[in-house]
Amino acid sequence: MSEISRRRSLNFLLFLASTSLQFILGFSDNSSSSKDATKDEAHATSSSSTRSTVVIILLVVVAVMLLSFFVFKFWRKKKREEQYARLLKLFEEDDELELELGLRV
Repeated sequence: MSEISRRRSLNFLLFLASTSLQFILGFSDNSSSSKDATKDEAHATSSSSTRSTVVIILLVVVAVMLLSFFVFKFWRKKKREEQYARLLKLFEEDDELELELGLRV
């Protein structure tokens, strides 16, 4: 079950990353008709700003992935502790029941 949820989360993150990259690349200025020097400089500036935007978004996506990984690990650890406490409580109740019934001295 956890393997399926990992695949789903990985697929969702890949979908999110590809969608955001396509969204960013859609805003990039790809005008090949500019022959002026100022237009070329503006294109180079927009290209570098697009690259920096892509890098920043990739860093954010990686940070979110790492954060979700650690939150998932923390949640799993808490869940395991709760199950262990429930198991201990179950055995404590059995001991008390045996003492009440006189099955054990």
